[in-house]
Amino acid sequence: MGADESPPDLELARRLVAEQFPRWADLPVREVELSGWDNRTYRLGDELSVRLPRSRYYREQVAKEQLWLPILAPQLPLPIPQPVARGRPGLGYPHEWSVYRWIQGSPVRLDLIEDPVSFAQAVAEFLVALRACEATDGPLPGQHNFWRGAPFEVYADEAHRSLGELRDLGELSPAETRSANAILAEAVASTWPGPPVWFHGDVAYGNLLVRDGRLAAVIDFGCSGAGDPACDLVLAWTLLPRTARPVYAQTLGLDHDTWARARGWALWKALITVVGQRENNSIAAEEARRVIREVLTDPVH
Repeated sequence: MGADESPPDLELARRLVAEQFPRWADLPVREVELSGWDNRTYRLGDELSVRLPRSRYYREQVAKEQLWLPILAPQLPLPIPQPVARGRPGLGYPHEWSVYRWIQGSPVRLDLIEDPVSFAQAVAEFLVALRACEATDGPLPGQHNFWRGAPFEVYADEAHRSLGELRDLGELSPAETRSANAILAEAVASTWPGPPVWFHGDVAYGNLLVRDGRLAAVIDFGCSGAGDPACDLVLAWTLLPRTARPVYAQTLGLDHDTWARARGWALWKALITVVGQRENNSIAAEEARRVIREVLTDPVH
């Protein structure tokens, strides 16, 4: 986030709604369970939500979601966010923002899932349907999604720097370092061979909603785009237990090279998270260490 920017807060959201959408001015604006990182989300009344980019680095996501979500929604097997209105800069806040329909559900946790294997299949079926959507004019990797969907070499230097730092700190053994280097090398060695396809870009805990133990909706398409879908496979290591990974891979129907890039992508994200959070967020750092162990020991495909 830029030094000249402060993240939007609850009071700003309330004031923006009242100024720009008077018909909703009397509705309460409330915190939600997971407000998000790229954007801050608040509930507006019972039927709506407000979503504001946290800084200029995420502002391009507003126009993308406003344009593409209504096009994608009819083609997908589960609810996704539905734009209702588009806010403009105001009250010192410099970015466009969105109002969406509220979607019922809780951010996924393993203890909320009735059957992890069925859950894995449902996520994979959603991603297969998303991949089948027409992507000819879709948004290619760029600043709007931090180059998700691009060749893995975009992330390679940062991954190697973080790997070296953790090795020097004694967080990784020589054998683990060699394995990690081999995973990164294999990820760099291949690229998506076909035309760009739609991907979500952030298939993570907070963006999968469950209700009654089952997958109910997929939210937050800020990192979506058209390109290599390998980044959408990381759920295999970040959330799914090993017993659910085979059906995830089988349902997705992607080749060994795509899984190799996904493994590299998951390792990159976990490495930079440990480096970035080890001093100030021990919970996030420990979870990333767990993901590193999973990535190093289970290729999935």
